[in-house]
Amino acid sequence: MPLRAAVLVEGLSDRAALAALAERRGRSLEAEGVAVVAMGGAQALGRFLEELGPRGSNVRLAGLCDAGEEGAFRRALERAGLGSDLTRARMEALGFYVCVEDLEDELIRSLGAPAVERVLAAQGDLEALRTFQRQPAWRERTTEEQLRRFLGTHSGRKIRSAALLVEELDLTRVPRPLDAVIAHVRLA
Repeated sequence: MPLRAAVLVEGLSDRAALAALAERRGRSLEAEGVAVVAMGGAQALGRFLEELGPRGSNVRLAGLCDAGEEGAFRRALERAGLGSDLTRARMEALGFYVCVEDLEDELIRSLGAPAVERVLAAQGDLEALRTFQRQPAWRERTTEEQLRRFLGTHSGRKIRSAALLVEELDLTRVPRPLDAVIAHVRLA
């Protein structure tokens, strides 16, 4: 099927999470002609908007970013001619959503720390987590803060864990930005 829509995300863990969520929602993004594109960072958004947006392939676009990258997304959308003086609400009207902190934070809050720890245990990472939690710099932090940081400490852990965490979600408690970005590219 030809490309009809694209969800632009910062990295591979975002792509893995959204693909898993779409599948859990009973959607085949590939069959719908929807690609979830890991851009390799928020700074690449402008290039992808040029290639896929109104001045390029003109496919339906959506996107997901971390709170820390909201400004970069806003500026790229404005430079691409998709709006001016964009607020978060206006970005959402365009299909671009912002995670409270980042994808991992959204999933940890939705699942709760015990469920995240069960996923890590199933991957054989619980002992490494406990070692990490005993480190002086992390001992006094909340379990949620520890989990968020721990997911990013080992190459590939965020990517591997993203889909597994989505698999554990109660579908009535899916983080709003994840559900909304997938819904935005539903083509009638």
